[in-house]
This record gives sequence, C-alpha cells and structure tokens, in this order.
Amino acid sequence: MISVVVLGLAVAGVAAAEEAGGLSWTAPTEWTAQGERPMRAATYSIPAAKGDTEGAELAIFYFGEGRGGGVDANVKRWVSQFQKPDGSSVEKDAKTKQEKIAGFAVTMVDVKGTYAGGGPMMGPSTPKPGFRMLGAIVEGPQGAVFFKLTGPEKTVAAAEKPFRKMLEGMKKK
Repeated sequence: MISVVVLGLAVAGVAAAEEAGGLSWTAPTEWTAQGERPMRAATYSIPAAKGDTEGAELAIFYFGEGRGGGVDANVKRWVSQFQKPDGSSVEKDAKTKQEKIAGFAVTMVDVKGTYAGGGPMMGPSTPKPGFRMLGAIVEGPQGAVFFKLTGPEKTVAAAEKPFRKMLEGMKKK
C-alpha cells in the first residue's frame, strides 16, 4: 500500500534530479516527467498557459560523446522545423546566441512560427501555427546534451524563466 502512495507522488510531478552526458539538472515541480521515449534522455510535459489549448513539451536528447551532430547543424535543423504563415523560412527571425551557463558552453535558440516538426518521433503530424521553441545545446563533460522546449507561444513564454533557472542549476555529474 505504501508503494502505491509513493508512486502517486512521483506521477504527480515531484521534482527529481535527472542526468545525461555528465550533467545533472532538476526540473521545476510543476513540470511532469514522462515515461521513457526513443532517443530521449528525459521528457517533461509543461501545463498550458492561460489562453493556450495545449501544453508544451521539453525533450532532452543525449546521443553519446561525439554523437548527435554539430551545434550548427542542429541549430539549422531546429530552425528549419518552423516556417512563417506564408510558408517561407523563419531563419532570419530566429535568435541564436552562445553563452556560459553554470560554467558550460551553451548555444541558445529561440524560434517561432508554424511548427512542422522533425519527423514521426520528433514533432507533430500536422503543422502547428503559433508555436515557439526554446532550445539549448549544452556542451557537457561527456558530449552535447540537447534541450528542446516546444509548444504554443504563450505556454513557452511562461516556461522561459523556469527553463532558464533549470539550466542555470545544471551541475557536472
């Protein structure tokens, strides 16, 4: 009986430290950890902000040291998953910057528009207008760890500060 109660607490979204690529982090308690998924180190559901009909998702990928492609190739691929309402590229509107967060080299990406996704396991089957993606490629001790937060614009905007706080709390594992 006790194990059922403990399991209930875990499902309810009690924060737990996660790790991949020699990094550890702690997700906000209001984000719900999802079960295992192919190619992902972790996945979190983020509740919808007021005015949005669906929540966002944070997918974290780690492919191993020296794997997963270079930073620039991943940034270009992520940006190419979005387009303007007229179908044109959002490349010129996407924001990218390199910075140090928690002592790690990080490339941040911020892009919005119609989200077309990145394939059957990577995104929606139908385009989703009014979406935004905040990405962080963290150069961890054992290789790159990819954090990709995608969802409706208002929900992603509401999750931006907690996402940043999570990144700022990363530690070498």
